[in-house]
Amino acid sequence: MATIAVIGTFDTKGGEHAFVAEKIRARGHRALLIDVGSGSPPTITPDFTREQVAAFAGMDLASLLARGDRGECVVAMSEAAPVFLAKLAATHDIDGVISLGGGGGTAISTAAMRALPLGFPKLMVSTLAAGNTAPYLGTKDIVMMPSIADVAGLNRLSRIIFSRAAGAICGMVEAKIDDEGSKPLVVASMFGNTTACVTEAKRIIEEAGYEVLVFAATGAGGKSMEALIESGMVAGVLDLTTTEWADELLGGVLSAGPGRMDAVAKAKVPAVIAPGCLDMVNFGERDSIPAKYADRNFYVHNPQVTLMRTNADECAQLGRIIAEKVNRYEAPAAIMIPKRAISVISAKGQPFHDPAADEALFSAILTDSRVPVVELDEEINSPVFAKACAEQLLTLMSDAQFQTNK
Repeated sequence: MATIAVIGTFDTKGGEHAFVAEKIRARGHRALLIDVGSGSPPTITPDFTREQVAAFAGMDLASLLARGDRGECVVAMSEAAPVFLAKLAATHDIDGVISLGGGGGTAISTAAMRALPLGFPKLMVSTLAAGNTAPYLGTKDIVMMPSIADVAGLNRLSRIIFSRAAGAICGMVEAKIDDEGSKPLVVASMFGNTTACVTEAKRIIEEAGYEVLVFAATGAGGKSMEALIESGMVAGVLDLTTTEWADELLGGVLSAGPGRMDAVAKAKVPAVIAPGCLDMVNFGERDSIPAKYADRNFYVHNPQVTLMRTNADECAQLGRIIAEKVNRYEAPAAIMIPKRAISVISAKGQPFHDPAADEALFSAILTDSRVPVVELDEEINSPVFAKACAEQLLTLMSDAQFQTNK
């Protein structure tokens, strides 16, 4: 028997959550009712009250309610619920979570779900599931199920939707995960312009007994990779495509945010870094590029993607950022520099070939880095460079394992 948290705003949607809880119990599981409402008293009796949830996070719910600001209460519960739910998951008191909600309920419950580990069953039935769900999902594996109609009572349609949702979360907690014989996990960042390098490095690392999971450096991909690293599931990081930092610095469309490259420092895992594709910033159609960049060097990758070449000043800034990030790593790390090209199109004879800009990038890294920097007279996609990166990471992971076992 599993325990499934049924979390929601029981002041307005108590009956609907009670219905789901009953369906869960009918499948032989325990339903743990958690109220995160902030309006009138709950219409059902929860196992954990809203006051308990708030108090666990050090909040005085009574004073918040007294001010009568619903928005403030939703924000507060969105901060308290993650702390409370994460504690229940960490102590193995729950095996899955489900919620039903409109705008406020979805904001609170998905905030709580985002605090849970990857792989932990999470299901949100929401009026917002058909729109832009990115703010609610973040980088977590939350299943969003459209409620179709509003979550406002039990009727012919909602009974079907809620029953299927209860069945889905029960199926998720019942699913057996076969981790037997699984290999240590390495994550790698890749772009079209670094595919050959990462593919060859992946082959070498996998032959050494690891499993390599590749993430596209497209903003969302970088965020997902960071989340997986921070989860503690990763043994090593092959971050050869740090291009998302160019978009973050210069306003491109594929930024992964200022936290890109921070997870390694938190997880304390070995890492090999390269300045892959820092020669380019990603924009949309040619007409979408900001006017301030009108006189720059552009390359039309396809009708929907236009690349802009980073100049020497920008490359120097990027080099300092990369070095600053890696300097914070506590586990073994190294930066690998391919001196002949950092992407396919920055090689000699290609449209983004700019030795002065590349040298500004490399010089900034060499000047500011406090971790070993290895320079190779190779293009990033050469088999020699790929092999060097793979072997460097294998060595760092082996050294880290040796230190752990001493």
